[in-house]
Amino acid sequence: MVKGEGGGLRRRCTRGRTLALILPPHRPHPSNPNPALDTVYIHADESCLGNQNQRRARPGGAAGLVEVWKDGAWQRRDYWISEPDTTNNRMALRSAIEPLHLLRRRCRVIFTSDSQYLVKGINEWRHAWKRSDWKRKTGAIKNLELWKRLDALADRHDLTARWVRGHDGHPENEYVDSLATRAAAEQTDSGGLVRSGFQEWLEEEREKGKHFDYMEFQAPRDRYPDYQKK
Repeated sequence: MVKGEGGGLRRRCTRGRTLALILPPHRPHPSNPNPALDTVYIHADESCLGNQNQRRARPGGAAGLVEVWKDGAWQRRDYWISEPDTTNNRMALRSAIEPLHLLRRRCRVIFTSDSQYLVKGINEWRHAWKRSDWKRKTGAIKNLELWKRLDALADRHDLTARWVRGHDGHPENEYVDSLATRAAAEQTDSGGLVRSGFQEWLEEEREKGKHFDYMEFQAPRDRYPDYQKK
């Protein structure tokens, strides 16, 4: 996490930086022009402050942690965005749109969120909506333009969305929740991908007596065994 004056988040990179920063170069061998896709792990969350007061603006934030296993170690980057008056569902959608548009080649993407609205929408609903020309019998699809944008980005990749229970002791989910909440409160934008503060955050949490059994350095097959393709 990058702090500026007064402890606030500040920008660390310019808009448009992509995952080329951490993905290995794409050099297919002549004998294998279609190598296995690189796998990108994304943990995302959203925040909307003041939902209980419908007469005031509800500032929101969305954020995520992007991970790639490269040369025997994890490469990590963060991102966060904000809006001055929004909804939880809108920010959930933006939490997925933001990193996917930074991928400049097809990847296998494991996207994890505690938003059932977002996870079910990615894995199930959007396919049915498309077959019905983006219509549904129960009424208009809310956030339609964002869903269409997310759908177009999702179709560029081998994307799987996974749900995790929020506020249930998952370090990655707790971390991105803190990023999203702070972005909403301070109305900041990372401007793209920035160096991740996950390790520093984790060390601070351990000083509080948490997450001692968590092994953030493990390879994907051990750290995320349920996410590996059979």
